[in-house]
Amino acid sequence: MERVPRWGTIPRMLRAQAAAHPTALAVADGAVTLTLAQLRSGAEQMARALLAAGVRAGDRVAVWAPNHWSWVVTAFGIWDVGAIVVPLSTRSKGYEAGDLLQRTGARVLFVSEGFLDISYVDLLADVYGAPKNGRPFDKLEQLELVVSFEDVKPRPGVVNAQEFLKRGDEVDPKAAAERAEWVRPDDLCEVLSTSGTTGVPKGVMLRHEQMLRAYWDWSGIADLRAGDRYPVVSPFAHGFGINAGILACVMRAATLLPIAVFNPDAALGLIERERVSLLAGPPTLFARLVNHPELTARNVSSLRVAIVGAASVPEELVNDMHEQLGLERVINAYGLIEGSVVTMTRQQDSVEIVATTAGRAVPGMEVRIVNDHGHQLAPHARGEILVRGYGVTHGYWDAPKESAEALSGGWLHTGDVGILDNAGNLSIVGRKKDMFIAGGFNAYPAEIENLLLRHPDVAQAAVVPIPHATLGEVGCAYIVPREDSSPAAADVIAWARQNMSNYKVPRQVFIVPELPVNANGKIDKRKLRDEAVTETKRTA
Repeated sequence: MERVPRWGTIPRMLRAQAAAHPTALAVADGAVTLTLAQLRSGAEQMARALLAAGVRAGDRVAVWAPNHWSWVVTAFGIWDVGAIVVPLSTRSKGYEAGDLLQRTGARVLFVSEGFLDISYVDLLADVYGAPKNGRPFDKLEQLELVVSFEDVKPRPGVVNAQEFLKRGDEVDPKAAAERAEWVRPDDLCEVLSTSGTTGVPKGVMLRHEQMLRAYWDWSGIADLRAGDRYPVVSPFAHGFGINAGILACVMRAATLLPIAVFNPDAALGLIERERVSLLAGPPTLFARLVNHPELTARNVSSLRVAIVGAASVPEELVNDMHEQLGLERVINAYGLIEGSVVTMTRQQDSVEIVATTAGRAVPGMEVRIVNDHGHQLAPHARGEILVRGYGVTHGYWDAPKESAEALSGGWLHTGDVGILDNAGNLSIVGRKKDMFIAGGFNAYPAEIENLLLRHPDVAQAAVVPIPHATLGEVGCAYIVPREDSSPAAADVIAWARQNMSNYKVPRQVFIVPELPVNANGKIDKRKLRDEAVTETKRTA
């Protein structure tokens, strides 16, 4: 394995790459293209504007926007001033985004107003109030400024990006360069949001040197090369999008193609039109490609590497991907926000290994399987996956108790269930945590319950997963109303659609006088799930 260059920090990495490959195409987003030299220049301009706004090293700066070239420039500008990127999902609604902004104390928020006809400013204003004392929202007291990538109507605390960048003209470029040099390898670069069974999304703290090493190794094993054209479908708000996308492309002088809205049925055209060489996605995406009626009429010869993530893949599909798409490599892998890159399959692995496992631990990372008592299990035994190594987070933002629990004994307790074979290949077989996957998105019942409790007529809420024909699983909510209120199930669902990401919205709601409890006094969710599944089948 080629060792990561001695960059240490993301600002130094960008400068080194821009000096070594100034004309290499870093980003291609429709009509907008940026070389590495132009990306560095744009990041410096953004950094000067952030300094003019008073952003200090260690401050949190949030970005709430789809995958776009401006997202990339903004992120590198934030890193240049030693601030910490806090990405927000474009699927978030006002409460969800505001909770993370409050918890991290973000001072500046970048938004893409009008994406899918949504105003993020209005979403926040609806729940956090109108401007106050020059700030954009009354009840978000630490948030001082919102910067829109698109032109917006003037209002207190909200400016468009062009106006914001002009403010940077007042800052000496030398001051921005010095600030970038002050950034240290162990400084935080990101706080990425993840949900948990506590019901409160947690902020995973990640550091410069740690991310550079993790995704240098990932991109090396994935065979991402200079000049490759790589469409990043995963949102930049997710660890894979920002790190295996933005950082990996710049580290390897590959071309990043930001995909704001991905249409799997149009993937074949994307590969041909953009001369894509590396593509990451679920097995269903590649099954569509190999079975596409126009495959033989399209030129997909540029496609060299496919990456599927911690998923079982039929061996027949892996063979078809090689034979019909002409792929040199099909890679399976396992990672998580708290643990970065954990395992990957390798070049020499058989089709069976790629299809049935997520490969072996990457250098510097360890994997252990334990039982409910924490005792290590022998190969082929099923248990919780524990991870240790440089890629593991140092903890959650402002959550010492949750951090201590997750990192107990020096190992990250992932909550995932897996099996290691004799060669160290990891198979993911289940989830220990109280979580379900709706349409490919991780959904956590406790988080949904906490959101439902914001409804003025809801006193108690319990959410359980139920099967769904196309999404895999969806939420079913049991609601106990507040006294003197009688909400209708349809009204609760409608409220949820307005205040939650779509994959979190319960598809079924039952209004009940009380929730069942077990002998320990806890809500009996097994009973609720059995009832929900039975009722769903009866009414199907």
